[in-house]
Amino acid sequence: MNLIEPKFFRSVMGLFATGVTVITYKIDGAPAGMTANAFMSVSMDPPLVAVSVRKHSRFNDYVRMGQSYGVNILAENQEVWSGHFGGKPNAELAVPFVWHAGMPLIEGSLGNIVASVAAIHETGDHFLYVGHVEHLRLGEQHSPLLFHTGKYRRIPSSLASG
Repeated sequence: MNLIEPKFFRSVMGLFATGVTVITYKIDGAPAGMTANAFMSVSMDPPLVAVSVRKHSRFNDYVRMGQSYGVNILAENQEVWSGHFGGKPNAELAVPFVWHAGMPLIEGSLGNIVASVAAIHETGDHFLYVGHVEHLRLGEQHSPLLFHTGKYRRIPSSLASG
C-alpha cells in the first residue's frame, strides 16, 4: 500500500537540483532524443552511467541490450533543446547533430557520452538503463542548464566563474 501522495513526492523530489540532458538514439537510422534529468554516474571502474526512462517512452522500443545511446549534458544556452526533446517539438528547429560511431550527439553541449546498454532494470513506472561508457567528449565551456522546483535555472554569473 502506497502512503506517499504522488504530487507531494514530486514536490519534495523537485527540491533536488539536477542537470539537464538529452538522451539521443536512432529510429530507423534517423536521430531521435528525449530530455532526462534522471541521469547519473554509476561506476568509475568500469565506467558506467544510468538514465531513468518512463515505461511509455518510445526510447524503450528502439534501445535494447548491447545497443548504444548518447547523453548530451546541456549548457545554459541550450534550453531550447530540452523543450524540443521534452515533449514540445519545434519542426522549424535544425538540431545541430554531430555523429560519433553512428550515434547522434548534440553539438555545443557541455559534454557528450556514448554508452552501450549493459543492463535494464524495471523500476516502478520506469526502466533504469545502465550503460557502459564507450566514448566521452568534453564540449563547450559554459554554465550548465539546471532544473529545480519544476523550472529551468541557471547558476548566477558570480558563482559560475569561481
